[in-house]
Amino acid sequence: MTLEQIVSKYIASAEHVLGRLQITVGEDGLHLSRETVLEVVGLAKAYLQDAKYYRDGKRFDVSLASVAYCEGLLDALKMLGAAKFEWPAKKTNKP
Repeated sequence: MTLEQIVSKYIASAEHVLGRLQITVGEDGLHLSRETVLEVVGLAKAYLQDAKYYRDGKRFDVSLASVAYCEGLLDALKMLGAAKFEWPAKKTNKP
């Protein structure tokens, strides 16, 4: 798999999550404001846009770093219990 293909796959996964993300502020005693969580989601979206920009400019190394930041922010929100989502399942080529 080429770096371009890897970047495109990660971008598609991040788009999938951002399109289905459920913010769970206020559940289970979490002490984050909805505004704070939305700010982090906004940063994740900005990193995703950067990833697309650099991918389109054939700067796949920078694109990969940008989408990795996006994924890290989303994973942090999930770990804190501030958001619910699932990453797309990996497709296997098993018979």
